[in-house]
Amino acid sequence: MARCEQTIDLLLTRRSVKPMTMAAPGPDDAELEIILRAGARVPDHGKLAPWRFILFRADTRAAFGKVLRRRFAEVEPSANEDRLVLEEGRFLRAPLVVAVISRVVPSQKAPEWEQRLSAGAVCQNMLIAATALGYASAWLTEWCAFDDGIAESLGLGESERVAGFMYFGTPTLPKDERERPDLNAITREWSPV
Repeated sequence: MARCEQTIDLLLTRRSVKPMTMAAPGPDDAELEIILRAGARVPDHGKLAPWRFILFRADTRAAFGKVLRRRFAEVEPSANEDRLVLEEGRFLRAPLVVAVISRVVPSQKAPEWEQRLSAGAVCQNMLIAATALGYASAWLTEWCAFDDGIAESLGLGESERVAGFMYFGTPTLPKDERERPDLNAITREWSPV
């Protein structure tokens, strides 16, 4: 059995980075393809590919920001200008944002829950791939992932929802560490009752 210590080290040290601390450049086309291909290599019972991608690069990030601003003003009519500016700049925090869209495909073999989990695995694989390529990354949802108006703006179908907005860029600060769960507190051996 071959061991890959680099992979283990990457998994044990991977850390999300706040998008507001990301800078250009983001992944180029070849690197983006690697990130997307890694995302698509997840467990997928029935080979359904119950996910898809929407890319926000260059000017499309600002154009979508106008959609976010307009929708947030509808949802929160009392929002002040500072908050509306924040919403308009949401996707400008990183040079690349990828919306991972979870889509349930009719299947006798793979229940909806399993398909949604597969989309979550896509997000995690993308984070790992971006980290391996030297980029900062973050998986966020925030209000816009759950809003019907934004879903319509994204062109989501009835069985689709945002699994995550994936932010990618160049890190500008050293990664900090946070406390992780105590494995002894969340792990037990199964035993018959």
